[in-house]
Amino acid sequence: MAAQAPPSYSGKLIAVEGLDGSGKSTQIYLVKRWLQSKRVKVFFTEWNSSALVKEATRQGKQSHTLTPTTFSLIHATDFADRYERQILPLLRAGFIVLCDRYIFTAMARDRARGVEHDWVAGVYDYAVKPDITFYFRVPLEVSLNRILSGRPELGYFEAGLDMGWTFDPYESFRMFQGKVFDVYEELTEKYGLTVVDAEHEIRDQQLEIRSFIMSQIDLKAYKLPYVPRLPQHIFMDEDGSEEPDL
Repeated sequence: MAAQAPPSYSGKLIAVEGLDGSGKSTQIYLVKRWLQSKRVKVFFTEWNSSALVKEATRQGKQSHTLTPTTFSLIHATDFADRYERQILPLLRAGFIVLCDRYIFTAMARDRARGVEHDWVAGVYDYAVKPDITFYFRVPLEVSLNRILSGRPELGYFEAGLDMGWTFDPYESFRMFQGKVFDVYEELTEKYGLTVVDAEHEIRDQQLEIRSFIMSQIDLKAYKLPYVPRLPQHIFMDEDGSEEPDL
């Protein structure tokens, strides 16, 4: 991620990163509900959710024809679409944007698949740096146990079977996640990610996250404007005119 000029938008960007099973998705969901309860302008987006490339991704995964580079580019296309259509416009509109995974996911997973870091970083060079990136650090064995205890079967690419390290999906998953973990640790130091101990109780993690957010962002500046509720005896016609309750 290259050095960037001060942002030309008023919004704030918060991202969460971590291994599968780290609990980051639960925490960012709780943050979203918390901000909504405070009437803060908030928008949520998650990794690999663009409708633009959904079908191409599905077909590529089903046919097992994706190489590490094409797999990387599909996710880059997904991110670019969401970035241009959702993330950047809403930052410009003054929203707090929450991202369940950001470009650090690509850096970690693609490097684990052998793609050069500088190449991946260059692909995402246009993306703004989040105001806060929480990295949910959890021991590899803990994350593996959380995932494997709740999954009867692992996906081909999820398990890293495309790399050909082993035919055993569980051993391949262990190897792949181990490589991803090592890259995340490097990224944390290089990009200054904010570490959260993901072994702590969910409530304790959430309180820590909320406290940190409030120390970095003035939430009052992002509140929705107050709209007084109409009296119950006032209704609106389809054309927008007021109709008294008869």
